[in-house]
Parts: sequence; C-alpha cells; structure tokens
Amino acid sequence: MGLSASSPAAAAQPPSAPKQHQAASPPSECPMHQEKMSGCPMHMKTPDHRPENADDVPAHQERAYEFVACPVKPGASQLKDDIDPSNMMPPPNQQPSPDQPFPLSTVREESSIPRAHSDKKWVYPSEQMFWNAMLRKGWRWKDDDITSEDMTNIIKIHNQNNEQAWKEILKWEALHAVECPCGPSLMRFGGKAKEYSPRARIRSWMGYELPFDRHDWIVDRCGKEVRYVIDYYDGGEVDKNYQFTILDVRPAFDSLSAVWDRMKVAWWRWTS
Repeated sequence: MGLSASSPAAAAQPPSAPKQHQAASPPSECPMHQEKMSGCPMHMKTPDHRPENADDVPAHQERAYEFVACPVKPGASQLKDDIDPSNMMPPPNQQPSPDQPFPLSTVREESSIPRAHSDKKWVYPSEQMFWNAMLRKGWRWKDDDITSEDMTNIIKIHNQNNEQAWKEILKWEALHAVECPCGPSLMRFGGKAKEYSPRARIRSWMGYELPFDRHDWIVDRCGKEVRYVIDYYDGGEVDKNYQFTILDVRPAFDSLSAVWDRMKVAWWRWTS
C-alpha cells in the first residue's frame, strides 16, 4: 500500500530469522521463538560485535519481549511476568491512568522489523502504552466517545501502518541488494507531524492535501545510515486488514546515492 512514488522495485524480505530472546524467554511451549538463528551473520550477536547503542533504542523496547504473547497459547491476553524485580512495580508505561474508564491490554506484538545491532525485532506498544502516550501528548479521553474496542482497532491500524512502511523501505533497499545482501535493519525513528517535507508542501501547492503525519526512519544498510521520509495521507475508510493510510516512502536527499536512487526510479516510472 502506498503512493506509486514509494514502490521502486519488487523486494524480498531480508533472509534473517528471529533468534530466541536471551534476557526474557517466552513460554517453552511457544514454538515461534524456538528457531535457531540462521541466514545472514550480520544480525547475529558475537563477542566482537559492537554493543547496541542504548541512545538509539527507546527504553520501552528493553523489556518488550516480556509482554509479547505466544500466539499458540490459549487465552494469552495478559502476561503475569510484568513485575520489575528491582522495584516490584510494573513498567510505568503499562500502568493504567488514574481516571481510565476501562482496562486495557498490556500485551505487545512483535513486528517484522529487525532492530539494528541486535538479534531482536522491534516490538509494538500495547493498548495501555498507546493510551498513556496519547495522554502525555495532551489528549483527554473525556473529549471523545471512545471504547476499549476502539483502542484495540487503533493499535491494529498503528501496527499495520508500520508494517506497510517497512515493506516500502525494503523495495527501495532492494536496489542495494548487492552491497548489502543481508538486508537492512531499523536503527531509530521519530515523528515530525508538523514538519512537512518539501515534497508534501509542493503537493499542497498543487491542490493536494497535506499529510496528517510524518516519520523519519533511520535504516542501517550494512553499516551505512540511510534516512527515509514517510508521509502519511488519509486513504478513506479502514478496510478489513486495518489499512486506510496512503504512504509516500522514499530515501531523503541526504546523499548522492539517495539522489541517484530517486532519479533512477523516476526514470523507470516515466519510461514504463
């Protein structure tokens, strides 16, 4: 899903498989995390591999796997191992707000997006984390007629948007499969909702709507940092797959390589 501008070539998923998390192991009966690491050695941890930069990873990712439910375990809606032994308290971002009108799930879903310098993948926020984040940004639930089911749908839409964005990035990264055969990984990201990209502003001057959100994702291309700009446009009604956003994903004009990629893809579209 996305604007045609964000689909340069057919992409294949990077051949890396998830490795069992070492710090917080999932239930032994869950087979999804029992596979051994295979594929590209760049995503495997070795003694001489540089440590993961804590500044690049949000704090809520550090214990994220303690809240990932096993999909084959019946009734895994809440996890019991959510108490920090250092203070016997749940993580702050999983605590219900004082005036919260209904309980929310603390279960988190593992994404398909590999984390740079790690054998783990990024983990999406829970319903409770998303609720708390909206409150921190000034949202007040009493101003909207919102239900617990709405929060469930919001999380599914949020996760789907990120999965689609990563798929679009993989299409661009397929142009560099020779120099980075192991495939890219995500280092960090940030929201810039009010910092419209030049492309978005030019489109608005031509009569098109402005995006309702923007993210910048920093990707590790086998040791090289590459910035991607993602503009999110309203695509209408939410479909059965929780998709409604039109994504415009492209590498930022930060290097000659990115400029060349954009030029090549523009030429292919013009001549195809």
